[in-house]
Amino acid sequence: MSFNVSGKLHKVFPAETKTATFQTREFVIVTEEQYPQYIKFQLVQDRCGVIDQFTPGQVINVFFDLRGREWQEKYFTNLQAWKVEAGAGAEAGNTPGNANQAAGGSLVGETKADDPFGGPAAENFDDLPF
Repeated sequence: MSFNVSGKLHKVFPAETKTATFQTREFVIVTEEQYPQYIKFQLVQDRCGVIDQFTPGQVINVFFDLRGREWQEKYFTNLQAWKVEAGAGAEAGNTPGNANQAAGGSLVGETKADDPFGGPAAENFDDLPF
């Protein structure tokens, strides 16, 4: 599952070497909404350096995958970032094929009250093939 969220970069942690061939790095953003959320992401392997170009307080867009695993009947969830780019205020860009999340905490393109089926708006139904 791929998502996108925007927020201000809060903290960047140093890279950690887990094994001789595997390294990770974590960072935290703060969403810009009524109840700000502190969200921690993880970068792995060659992606550990993508956060270096940003400074705390800068608005960024984070593209990430939701990852989960089981170990000895315990369950872990991780937000694995794969792309970070500079943001413009509270805007989040749309990436085709991904479920994108805006800074307001709602999914971009999610079903609206006037669109109960998640499809095109009612005025666009004229182009149906039948």
